[in-house]
Amino acid sequence: MLKNIENKSIAIFENEPVRRLWSEKDEKWYFSVVDVIQVLVQNNRPRKYWDDLKRRLKLEGSQLSDKIGQLKFMSKDGKFYHSDAADVETILRIIQSVPSPKAEPFKLWLAKVGYERLRETVDPEIALNRARSNWQRLGRSEKWIEQRMRGQEIRNKLTDYWATHEVTEQEEFAILTNIIHQEWSGLSVKKHKEIKKLRGHNLRDHMSDAELLFTSLAELTTRNVAEKDLANGLSQNAKSAVRGGRYTKKAKDDFEKLIGKKVVSVDNFLSPGKQIKKLKISRFP
Repeated sequence: MLKNIENKSIAIFENEPVRRLWSEKDEKWYFSVVDVIQVLVQNNRPRKYWDDLKRRLKLEGSQLSDKIGQLKFMSKDGKFYHSDAADVETILRIIQSVPSPKAEPFKLWLAKVGYERLRETVDPEIALNRARSNWQRLGRSEKWIEQRMRGQEIRNKLTDYWATHEVTEQEEFAILTNIIHQEWSGLSVKKHKEIKKLRGHNLRDHMSDAELLFTSLAELTTRNVAEKDLANGLSQNAKSAVRGGRYTKKAKDDFEKLIGKKVVSVDNFLSPGKQIKKLKISRFP
């Protein structure tokens, strides 16, 4: 079974997102080849570069294409599309065919993130400590980090409920998440990311304390409503998502009246230079 793992389905190399999926059966990660190409060549048409490279390798008699599979990755529009995917070993072989100054540091990075899941399966605290260290390195405050981690725990409990109540497809998880977000914030996840000028980044990693708080409240309420109503499947859980989001919207509206400003913020944690870069580059085809 291949699946996205919350907060791990996108790995970051030098602020560049690389999508990946974990295979429970094979016990290894599969990475988006197009994302790897984008990191290596910084080309605004990574898919074309990869298609040309595949044709060249085939003409040279390479059997590399036999190792490439098709998996569904989330695109920047929030939907899932089939795209070429490969395991760490195959990605390393691809890197050898791409002239890039980033090749060697990317190999080291890949070796680290490619196998981290094995250790985290045995000791989940490793993942928590890694996330905390990463946020500290990026300059997040301890208050923000605690809020982010508490929110992640609430999120995990909600997705665990969905997974055990006939909500199993990645697209369905995305649909329900978007319903909750739309109801409490008045914006889709995609629109919220656009407001913050994010491209391929995790929205929650760029939320303010208030945005994190109300996102968590909406997901906590949704899970409790779903448990109370014994929601099963996409349709019933969608109704719970609407109710959870709408309840949170009322609390958000009262909070905004109290403090005199909107909860949804344009602020993010990107440097000005990175914001400009993200707007110019089409990350995910």
